[in-house]
Amino acid sequence: MDDNTGGRRASWPWRVAASIAGAAVLLGGCGSGDDGKAADPSASASARSTASAASGSPSVSPTSGDAPPLTPFQADPARVPRTRQQAEALATAVALNPQAWGAGFRAQRPAASTPGTVAVLDEQCRWERRPLPGSVLASLSRYSEIPATADKGELKVTAAVTVHATVRDADEQLAATLEEPLRCREQQVRTDERIAKLMSAATPYGQGNNNYADDQVVEIGSYLTGDAEQVYRWYVTRLGTVTLAVSVKGATGYSNGELDKYASNANVTMLNSVRFELGGDS
Repeated sequence: MDDNTGGRRASWPWRVAASIAGAAVLLGGCGSGDDGKAADPSASASARSTASAASGSPSVSPTSGDAPPLTPFQADPARVPRTRQQAEALATAVALNPQAWGAGFRAQRPAASTPGTVAVLDEQCRWERRPLPGSVLASLSRYSEIPATADKGELKVTAAVTVHATVRDADEQLAATLEEPLRCREQQVRTDERIAKLMSAATPYGQGNNNYADDQVVEIGSYLTGDAEQVYRWYVTRLGTVTLAVSVKGATGYSNGELDKYASNANVTMLNSVRFELGGDS
Protein backbone atom coordinates (compact mmCIF):
# COMPACT_ATOMS: atom_id res chain seq x y z
CA MET A 1 0.00 0.00 0.00
CA ASP A 2 1.29 3.48 -0.87
CA ASP A 3 2.06 5.33 2.34
CA ASN A 4 1.13 8.69 0.87
CA THR A 5 -1.66 9.37 3.36
CA GLY A 6 0.50 10.37 6.33
CA GLY A 7 -0.87 13.90 6.54
CA ARG A 8 -4.45 12.69 6.27
CA ARG A 9 -3.88 9.95 8.82
CA ALA A 10 -2.55 12.50 11.30
CA SER A 11 -5.90 14.26 11.23
CA TRP A 12 -7.95 11.07 11.68
CA PRO A 13 -7.93 10.99 15.51
CA TRP A 14 -9.44 14.47 15.51
CA ARG A 15 -11.93 13.54 12.80
CA VAL A 16 -13.04 10.40 14.61
CA ALA A 17 -13.26 12.22 17.95
CA ALA A 18 -15.25 15.02 16.33
CA SER A 19 -17.62 12.50 14.75
CA ILE A 20 -18.11 10.82 18.13
CA ALA A 21 -18.65 14.15 19.86
CA GLY A 22 -21.19 15.19 17.20
CA ALA A 23 -23.09 11.93 17.62
CA ALA A 24 -23.11 12.43 21.39
CA VAL A 25 -24.65 15.88 20.94
CA LEU A 26 -27.28 14.42 18.61
CA LEU A 27 -28.06 11.63 21.05
CA GLY A 28 -28.30 14.09 23.91
CA GLY A 29 -31.26 15.68 22.16
CA CYS A 30 -33.08 12.39 21.53
CA GLY A 31 -35.34 10.31 23.73
CA SER A 32 -33.90 7.36 25.63
CA GLY A 33 -33.07 4.17 23.81
CA ASP A 34 -30.95 1.18 24.70
CA ASP A 35 -28.09 -0.80 23.36
CA GLY A 36 -26.82 -3.15 20.75
CA LYS A 37 -24.04 -5.18 19.25
CA ALA A 38 -25.64 -7.87 17.08
CA ALA A 39 -26.20 -8.74 13.45
CA ASP A 40 -29.80 -9.21 12.34
CA PRO A 41 -30.25 -8.50 8.59
CA SER A 42 -31.77 -5.10 7.93
CA ALA A 43 -31.58 -2.20 5.50
CA SER A 44 -28.58 0.14 5.27
CA ALA A 45 -27.62 1.93 8.47
CA SER A 46 -26.64 5.02 6.54
CA ALA A 47 -29.97 5.05 4.70
CA ARG A 48 -31.85 5.19 7.95
CA SER A 49 -29.70 7.19 10.36
CA THR A 50 -31.50 10.50 9.80
CA ALA A 51 -35.01 9.06 10.10
CA SER A 52 -34.09 6.94 13.10
CA ALA A 53 -32.55 9.84 14.99
CA ALA A 54 -35.46 12.14 14.16
CA SER A 55 -38.35 9.81 14.93
CA GLY A 56 -36.93 7.13 17.19
CA SER A 57 -38.00 4.41 14.75
CA PRO A 58 -36.32 2.80 11.72
CA SER A 59 -37.22 3.95 8.25
CA VAL A 60 -35.89 2.75 4.90
CA SER A 61 -34.80 5.34 2.36
CA PRO A 62 -34.94 4.57 -1.35
CA THR A 63 -31.64 3.78 -3.04
CA SER A 64 -30.48 5.46 -6.22
CA GLY A 65 -30.61 2.62 -8.70
CA ASP A 66 -27.22 1.23 -9.67
CA ALA A 67 -25.19 4.26 -8.58
CA PRO A 68 -21.92 3.13 -6.95
CA PRO A 69 -21.80 3.74 -3.21
CA LEU A 70 -19.53 6.47 -1.87
CA THR A 71 -16.53 5.06 -0.06
CA PRO A 72 -13.24 6.43 1.32
CA PHE A 73 -11.31 3.28 0.44
CA GLN A 74 -10.93 0.78 -2.39
CA ALA A 75 -9.34 -2.50 -1.31
CA ASP A 76 -7.21 -4.65 -3.57
CA PRO A 77 -9.73 -7.35 -4.60
CA ALA A 78 -7.01 -9.99 -4.46
CA ARG A 79 -6.44 -9.26 -0.76
CA VAL A 80 -10.05 -9.21 0.42
CA PRO A 81 -10.60 -12.39 2.51
CA ARG A 82 -12.64 -15.08 0.75
CA THR A 83 -12.02 -17.97 3.13
CA ARG A 84 -12.26 -18.34 6.89
CA GLN A 85 -8.53 -18.88 7.15
CA GLN A 86 -7.82 -15.60 5.34
CA ALA A 87 -10.43 -13.79 7.44
CA GLU A 88 -9.02 -15.13 10.70
CA ALA A 89 -5.56 -13.93 9.72
CA LEU A 90 -6.93 -10.45 9.01
CA ALA A 91 -8.88 -10.28 12.29
CA THR A 92 -5.81 -11.43 14.24
CA ALA A 93 -3.65 -8.75 12.62
CA VAL A 94 -6.15 -5.91 13.17
CA ALA A 95 -7.74 -6.50 16.62
CA LEU A 96 -5.86 -4.43 19.21
CA ASN A 97 -3.63 -6.09 21.78
CA PRO A 98 -3.49 -4.48 25.24
CA GLN A 99 -0.23 -2.64 24.48
CA ALA A 100 -1.83 -0.93 21.47
CA TRP A 101 -4.38 0.78 23.72
CA GLY A 102 -1.66 2.67 25.57
CA ALA A 103 0.37 2.68 28.74
CA GLY A 104 -0.98 0.73 31.68
CA PHE A 105 -3.22 -1.67 29.78
CA ARG A 106 -3.06 -5.44 30.25
CA ALA A 107 -5.11 -8.40 29.02
CA GLN A 108 -8.31 -9.29 30.84
CA ARG A 109 -9.16 -12.88 31.73
CA PRO A 110 -10.20 -14.23 29.30
CA ALA A 111 -8.08 -12.16 26.93
CA ALA A 112 -10.04 -13.02 23.77
CA SER A 113 -13.33 -14.42 22.52
CA THR A 114 -13.93 -18.09 21.75
CA PRO A 115 -12.64 -18.91 18.23
CA GLY A 116 -15.30 -19.60 15.62
CA THR A 117 -18.00 -17.57 17.37
CA VAL A 118 -19.62 -14.14 17.07
CA ALA A 119 -21.48 -11.98 19.62
CA VAL A 120 -25.27 -12.02 19.17
CA LEU A 121 -28.07 -10.24 21.03
CA ASP A 122 -30.72 -12.94 21.43
CA GLU A 123 -34.51 -12.67 21.53
CA GLN A 124 -34.43 -12.18 25.33
CA CYS A 125 -31.99 -9.25 25.00
CA ARG A 126 -29.06 -11.25 26.34
CA TRP A 127 -25.60 -11.18 24.81
CA GLU A 128 -24.15 -14.55 23.93
CA ARG A 129 -21.61 -16.01 21.54
CA ARG A 130 -22.85 -18.29 18.78
CA PRO A 131 -21.17 -20.23 15.96
CA LEU A 132 -20.35 -18.09 12.93
CA PRO A 133 -23.27 -17.73 10.49
CA GLY A 134 -22.69 -18.04 6.76
CA SER A 135 -22.49 -14.25 6.42
CA VAL A 136 -19.45 -14.01 8.72
CA LEU A 137 -16.03 -15.45 7.86
CA ALA A 138 -14.30 -14.60 11.14
CA SER A 139 -14.79 -12.62 14.33
CA LEU A 140 -12.33 -11.84 17.10
CA SER A 141 -12.71 -9.78 20.26
CA ARG A 142 -9.79 -8.89 22.52
CA TYR A 143 -10.41 -7.66 26.06
CA SER A 144 -8.03 -5.28 27.85
CA GLU A 145 -8.04 -3.28 31.08
CA ILE A 146 -6.22 -0.79 33.25
CA PRO A 147 -6.24 -2.18 36.80
CA ALA A 148 -7.75 -0.12 39.60
CA THR A 149 -5.48 2.15 41.63
CA ALA A 150 -5.91 4.10 44.86
CA ASP A 151 -7.69 6.94 43.06
CA LYS A 152 -9.10 5.30 39.92
CA GLY A 153 -11.41 2.40 39.18
CA GLU A 154 -10.81 -0.50 36.80
CA LEU A 155 -11.16 0.62 33.18
CA LYS A 156 -12.23 -2.12 30.73
CA VAL A 157 -12.14 -1.93 26.93
CA THR A 158 -12.83 -4.26 24.01
CA ALA A 159 -11.54 -4.26 20.43
CA ALA A 160 -13.43 -6.49 17.99
CA VAL A 161 -12.99 -7.26 14.29
CA THR A 162 -15.61 -9.05 12.20
CA VAL A 163 -14.88 -10.04 8.60
CA HIS A 164 -18.03 -10.54 6.54
CA ALA A 165 -18.58 -12.52 3.39
CA THR A 166 -19.86 -9.47 1.47
CA VAL A 167 -20.12 -5.69 1.82
CA ARG A 168 -23.88 -6.04 2.15
CA ASP A 169 -23.47 -8.42 5.09
CA ALA A 170 -21.20 -5.90 6.80
CA ASP A 171 -23.63 -3.05 6.08
CA GLU A 172 -26.48 -5.07 7.58
CA GLN A 173 -24.53 -5.44 10.81
CA LEU A 174 -24.33 -1.65 11.09
CA ALA A 175 -28.07 -1.36 10.43
CA ALA A 176 -28.84 -3.94 13.12
CA THR A 177 -26.54 -2.17 15.56
CA LEU A 178 -28.37 1.10 14.98
CA GLU A 179 -31.78 -0.49 15.64
CA GLU A 180 -31.04 -2.75 18.59
CA PRO A 181 -31.69 -0.04 21.22
CA LEU A 182 -35.24 0.11 19.88
CA ARG A 183 -35.68 -3.64 20.30
CA CYS A 184 -34.02 -4.07 23.70
CA ARG A 185 -34.39 -1.33 26.30
CA GLU A 186 -32.00 -3.17 28.58
CA GLN A 187 -29.45 -5.82 27.69
CA GLN A 188 -27.83 -8.54 29.79
CA VAL A 189 -24.08 -8.88 29.31
CA ARG A 190 -23.30 -11.31 32.14
CA THR A 191 -25.21 -12.60 35.15
CA ASP A 192 -24.63 -9.43 37.17
CA GLU A 193 -23.83 -6.96 34.36
CA ARG A 194 -26.28 -5.02 32.19
CA ILE A 195 -26.32 -2.15 29.69
CA ALA A 196 -29.15 0.37 29.87
CA LYS A 197 -30.26 3.92 28.92
CA LEU A 198 -28.57 3.45 25.57
CA MET A 199 -29.07 5.56 22.45
CA SER A 200 -27.54 5.24 19.00
CA ALA A 201 -26.80 7.39 15.96
CA ALA A 202 -25.11 6.71 12.61
CA THR A 203 -22.67 8.84 10.65
CA PRO A 204 -22.23 7.50 7.10
CA TYR A 205 -19.28 8.47 4.95
CA GLY A 206 -19.47 12.07 3.77
CA GLN A 207 -21.65 13.27 6.65
CA GLY A 208 -20.45 15.14 9.71
CA ASN A 209 -16.71 14.60 10.09
CA ASN A 210 -16.72 11.08 8.68
CA ASN A 211 -14.17 11.02 5.87
CA TYR A 212 -12.49 7.84 7.11
CA ALA A 213 -15.05 4.98 7.01
CA ASP A 214 -18.01 3.73 5.00
CA ASP A 215 -20.25 4.04 8.03
CA GLN A 216 -20.10 4.40 11.80
CA VAL A 217 -22.61 3.83 14.59
CA VAL A 218 -22.07 5.37 18.02
CA GLU A 219 -23.94 4.16 21.09
CA ILE A 220 -23.85 5.76 24.53
CA GLY A 221 -25.46 4.59 27.75
CA SER A 222 -24.82 3.16 31.20
CA TYR A 223 -23.08 -0.03 32.30
CA LEU A 224 -24.65 -1.51 35.42
CA THR A 225 -22.75 -3.89 37.68
CA GLY A 226 -24.83 -4.68 40.74
CA ASP A 227 -25.75 -1.25 42.16
CA ALA A 228 -22.83 0.51 40.46
CA GLU A 229 -23.40 2.56 37.29
CA GLN A 230 -20.72 3.73 34.85
CA VAL A 231 -20.63 5.47 31.49
CA TYR A 232 -20.68 3.10 28.52
CA ARG A 233 -19.48 3.86 24.99
CA TRP A 234 -19.64 1.59 21.95
CA TYR A 235 -18.47 2.46 18.43
CA VAL A 236 -18.90 0.25 15.35
CA THR A 237 -17.13 1.28 12.13
CA ARG A 238 -17.28 -0.31 8.68
CA LEU A 239 -14.68 -0.31 5.94
CA GLY A 240 -15.70 -2.58 3.06
CA THR A 241 -16.43 -6.10 4.33
CA VAL A 242 -14.79 -5.44 7.71
CA THR A 243 -16.53 -4.05 10.78
CA LEU A 244 -14.53 -2.78 13.73
CA ALA A 245 -16.03 -2.41 17.20
CA VAL A 246 -14.62 -0.59 20.20
CA SER A 247 -16.33 -0.57 23.58
CA VAL A 248 -15.26 1.35 26.67
CA LYS A 249 -16.70 0.81 30.14
CA GLY A 250 -16.06 3.90 32.27
CA ALA A 251 -14.61 3.89 35.76
CA THR A 252 -14.13 6.24 38.69
CA GLY A 253 -11.51 8.87 37.92
CA TYR A 254 -11.87 8.82 34.11
CA SER A 255 -13.58 11.69 32.27
CA ASN A 256 -15.86 11.22 29.26
CA GLY A 257 -13.20 12.97 27.19
CA GLU A 258 -10.61 10.39 28.20
CA LEU A 259 -12.97 7.55 27.31
CA ASP A 260 -13.72 9.04 23.89
CA LYS A 261 -9.99 9.55 23.26
CA TYR A 262 -9.24 5.90 23.98
CA ALA A 263 -12.06 4.90 21.62
CA SER A 264 -11.11 7.24 18.78
CA ASN A 265 -7.42 6.26 18.94
CA ALA A 266 -8.38 2.57 18.87
CA ASN A 267 -10.63 3.17 15.86
CA VAL A 268 -7.90 5.02 13.97
CA THR A 269 -5.32 2.33 14.70
CA MET A 270 -7.57 -0.49 13.49
CA LEU A 271 -8.74 1.44 10.42
CA ASN A 272 -5.12 2.03 9.42
CA SER A 273 -4.43 -1.68 9.94
CA VAL A 274 -7.34 -2.69 7.69
CA ARG A 275 -6.12 -0.34 4.98
CA PHE A 276 -2.61 -1.76 5.22
CA GLU A 277 -3.73 -5.41 5.28
CA LEU A 278 -6.12 -5.04 2.35
CA GLY A 279 -3.55 -3.17 0.30
CA GLY A 280 -5.94 -0.66 -1.23
CA ASP A 281 -5.20 2.91 -2.22
CA SER A 282 -7.62 5.55 -0.91
